[in-house]
Amino acid sequence: DMIFATSFGYIDAALKVAKDHPNVLFEHCTGYETAENVAIYDGRGYEGWYLAGITAGRVTESNVLGYIAPYPIPGVVRNLNAFTLGARSVNPDAELHPVWIMDRFNPPAEREAAQALLDIGADVIARESDSIEPEKLARENDVYAIGYNAISHEVAPDAVLTGPIWHWDVYYRDTVEKAHNDGWGAHAYWGHMADGVLDLAPFGDMVPQEVRDEVNAAKQGIIGGDLHPFTGPIRDSSGELRVADGETMTDDALLSFNWLVEGVVGQIPD
Repeated sequence: DMIFATSFGYIDAALKVAKDHPNVLFEHCTGYETAENVAIYDGRGYEGWYLAGITAGRVTESNVLGYIAPYPIPGVVRNLNAFTLGARSVNPDAELHPVWIMDRFNPPAEREAAQALLDIGADVIARESDSIEPEKLARENDVYAIGYNAISHEVAPDAVLTGPIWHWDVYYRDTVEKAHNDGWGAHAYWGHMADGVLDLAPFGDMVPQEVRDEVNAAKQGIIGGDLHPFTGPIRDSSGELRVADGETMTDDALLSFNWLVEGVVGQIPD
């Protein structure tokens, strides 16, 4: 009597089946439309990506960072922009080169994308895709990697720096308890790192202590509300000022992100 649809692509099915089964509660991850028995939930993954960016910006020597991007949707654009802003907050010379694979899990395409990034001199390769092929290739070529979701330190212990991870159990326990106690209602949840739904994975042994301390200080700033990754001044990749000094992007602007920040090389595919 309660169903979690855990991918953006399930939105149409969730809404259709929910209409046919009004006594069943539906929770749709990363969705944008609710109904009487359909709630949506997500976490502010960009907070973790900003911290991963600080790590990458500190360890890169070539100042060429790679990013394997699944789809040109606002959530992915938001995350790679946060990664770039984090890196450039400590290393203004760092540039991010995304490769769009138009898939979430495609090991051959992910490996091919990682190789393309190696070919242009990237020495840190981040992935928002779901296989560990980029980490394996990074290990084989003595460069660094930023993982995502499942962090593969055991696969590439000399390569994986860290990566954003999710703790969905925090949200699941809370919302199931509410449903169990008749306290559930249709809602739109977008959780913060302070809620415990997302975090940064443990650092690899190669990350210097001073970098760990710097990232952890930024993490505490995010948790405490003193640091927001998308506070201006922020310019786009053409140099135009998009967010004024001291201003913070609204949730509506973040949820519809369709432009790249300064330091990202390339364009959002059509």
